[in-house]
Amino acid sequence: MTRTPTPLLRAPLLRAPLLPALPARIVAAVVLFAAVVFGVLAPAGPAGAHGFSSVVYAHVTSSGPEVVHAELGLEYDLVLVSVATSEHDDPFHTQGQQAWDDGDFPGMVSAAEEHADALGSYVFDRFSVTSGGRPCTGELDPTITVDMQDEVPYAEVTADFTCPAAGHTESGHVVTSTLFPDDESFVRDTKTIVTYDVDAKQGSATLDASQPSFSTEQSAGERFWEFFRLGAEHLLSGIDHILFLVALIAGSRRLREVVFTASAFTIAHSITFILAALGVVSPPAIVVEPLIALSIAAVAGWYLWRLWRRRSRADELVVGEHGHFSLDRAGWTRLAVVFGFGLIHGLGFAGALGIHEAFSWQLLVSLLVFNIGIEAVQLAIIVIVFPPLSLLRRKAHRVSLWVTGAVTAGVFVMGMIWFVERLAAG
Repeated sequence: MTRTPTPLLRAPLLRAPLLPALPARIVAAVVLFAAVVFGVLAPAGPAGAHGFSSVVYAHVTSSGPEVVHAELGLEYDLVLVSVATSEHDDPFHTQGQQAWDDGDFPGMVSAAEEHADALGSYVFDRFSVTSGGRPCTGELDPTITVDMQDEVPYAEVTADFTCPAAGHTESGHVVTSTLFPDDESFVRDTKTIVTYDVDAKQGSATLDASQPSFSTEQSAGERFWEFFRLGAEHLLSGIDHILFLVALIAGSRRLREVVFTASAFTIAHSITFILAALGVVSPPAIVVEPLIALSIAAVAGWYLWRLWRRRSRADELVVGEHGHFSLDRAGWTRLAVVFGFGLIHGLGFAGALGIHEAFSWQLLVSLLVFNIGIEAVQLAIIVIVFPPLSLLRRKAHRVSLWVTGAVTAGVFVMGMIWFVERLAAG
């Protein structure tokens, strides 16, 4: 017997006008004006989520319990101003700044090597190693190089730390970094990313003002928490990533649509995040940052266009006869767009972490934990924002249209402002 297919059920279209014509125009103008004012006065600059901070790279190894070798990567311009300020070495600043302005890498190297004593004094005052609770004595290698990392010149310096004789290492080695603190007023925050192979133990650690030290005896749980916290803090401090998520949530009508969209974003940014952090891909920040801003405006603009055209059916989830959810063509298109933008955001996450080392399982675990921290905050934002928005849509549909429209209008304007500012800054 031939069975007649049951037609798919769709949510009914909203036939009535969304809003009265005249008030809609007036309110829309007010909303747009408020969004513009907010965008202009907002404290976030062209790279608000990733700027005004520095990353120090440290690779620490040991050939035995008494000698620890440290390779440090320091932003060259910060070295200039910080050393000159703390050591009163104005000739170093003058000579190095001239080479910096001219893009003269050999000149930058010459300036650093000629003033290696001042540089070493600054570094050893803020980067130290102890063994068994006793300080190790640092000696700077006079050979210094300068290369590019994330489109920024970095001074590569190396030092050997001579530690107390064996027998005092029962607590392992402790590495402390307070390089480029915020009280020097040049940066808002500095994170030191450490990869180490010391005391027959390998791993990664992240140090900042709130946690400036780590021990090679730290537990797996402590290592997990360090990178989890770093990932969570990065998303919380990245207003551009948060606004992108808010735009996704505001444009989603059902929880499963949010889940599908967030999953596409998560999978995409996880791919590029790991590839970029491992050095497989390395696009310049001058390209990534404007694209992140443009993605924010695009997602918000998509939803605003749907409101304007009153085509809510385009991205509807379709309910079949057995209650299963599937996506129509427009829904799959939206997921593809979000996936593409997720790839771009992943590059931004990797730039914030700043690990560019050869592959190791320890490093991969650290990257995954960092990503888990990002996902935890992303999930928290969805849990906080979507339920009240969903309730508002059920209880006061017209009001919800105004709320989501106003929010996404503000997000759209912010995204466009950041896009223009980041292009100009680039």
